[in-house]
Amino acid sequence: MVILMGTKTSIIKGLSLAAATVLLSPLTLAQEVSFHKDIEPILQRSCQNCHRVGGVAPMPLVTYDQVAPFAGLIEYKTGLRDRAGAMPPWYMEKDIGIQHYKSDPSLSEEEIAAISTWARSGTPEGNLADAPAPLAFDDSIKWGLGEPDLVVTTTDFTKLAGTPDWWGEVPRVAVGLTQDRYVKSVEIVEVNDVGDGGAGDTVGGLFIFHHMIWSTQILDEAGVNTGADTTTSWPVHEVGRNGDIFDPDGGRLLRAGSSFVTDSVHMHSNGRDTTGHLEIGFRFHPVGYEPKFKNSRIGLGNGVDISIAGGQTDQELHAYSVLEEHTKVITFEPHLHAPGERMCLEAIWGYTVETLSCVGYDHNWVRGYPYEDDYAPLLPKGTILHIVGYFNNTESNFNVPDPRNWQGSGNRSVTNMFIDLGIRVSMTDDQFFEEMEKRRNKLHLGPNDHVIGCPLCLAPLVAPVAEASDDELSNEVALQGAN
Repeated sequence: MVILMGTKTSIIKGLSLAAATVLLSPLTLAQEVSFHKDIEPILQRSCQNCHRVGGVAPMPLVTYDQVAPFAGLIEYKTGLRDRAGAMPPWYMEKDIGIQHYKSDPSLSEEEIAAISTWARSGTPEGNLADAPAPLAFDDSIKWGLGEPDLVVTTTDFTKLAGTPDWWGEVPRVAVGLTQDRYVKSVEIVEVNDVGDGGAGDTVGGLFIFHHMIWSTQILDEAGVNTGADTTTSWPVHEVGRNGDIFDPDGGRLLRAGSSFVTDSVHMHSNGRDTTGHLEIGFRFHPVGYEPKFKNSRIGLGNGVDISIAGGQTDQELHAYSVLEEHTKVITFEPHLHAPGERMCLEAIWGYTVETLSCVGYDHNWVRGYPYEDDYAPLLPKGTILHIVGYFNNTESNFNVPDPRNWQGSGNRSVTNMFIDLGIRVSMTDDQFFEEMEKRRNKLHLGPNDHVIGCPLCLAPLVAPVAEASDDELSNEVALQGAN
């Protein structure tokens, strides 16, 4: 269910850059901020994997001479924090909800303030002896989640410069697996002939595959799907998207003899004639592994009844879904289109209303946000999941080509969607109680602690109640009568 609400001014998240600098500068300026001592370690951790010779980013940020001319731009981009255009491209808001995520490259407020101070104080290089050891990059490694156990390669596709977007299906490919295996992670990379520097000013300029909805299926001799019980759905591939790590106890099954099958592929021109294909990397659990949890297919939001007015900002969409089973939320993945600026995920349980996560959105960088294992929301059945989307269809949103236009639902980038594509697993009663007990013990929770996203972790009603015997019930009745 999706409900369109009237416009409402959204909460401004985070301190302004100036305020952060004022708060932190007395500490930061006590000792001069220099490139080698203070800035280079930040760049190594969160920037250089892309911003280097042979990387996907437009300019290298490795040496002092490479970085100093861009100091003002770096200050601006990191100061955006969790909004479109921010670098590094990670938009989780840090002042609300759960703050523990896997592979989080974001900068702290202190690091953002240090970059600002360095940029505004003449970009001092400092002492080379303070520099960390240079990073060594191996461009033969293209897999962020580790070398796959199996790689499936799709057929080459050529997209000519300046041609309209293409929609359809790409040829099916046999997976080549002779034994059923459970998958612990899946990652997709596009391999093409664009070369260094790309063909545009955004990450989309490097690629021709905009998105792909896909599955693996067992097909009969006529190429027809043999049934839902022989089909496995996989996360949607999109431009700039990170790989997917499934719950350690919730691996997905890749069947022997199955084939890669698409259900919607969108190709776009990146400004030059480009030929490319996708490589799908699967990493397996050991032989004999069996998942404890089932994959949970919860529809939350949709791309049908959407209405975004032209020339207006802070427009809201709301969607709700009631959990019919105990559920662990593995990732939060907002899916909006160009006017989308922000999405929040909320859990409603009884009288408790709690925001789990809020993230900014940039249509050039689609992100999935995987919760750390000990912080993934554990929600009892009956919980209402609620997402709120915030839309800006004005000239201040550089992703919108013409903000005068009304926008409805649709697959094109100039139309809209409003979905949480996150990964979730469902649990039995016993599994749910066990997971909460593990959470209490692992985090050393006391009676006054609060765990965001686990409304029953410290509630006494989660303890199973033993049934009383007939003799015990008789004694209880007798005592009540005596009183």
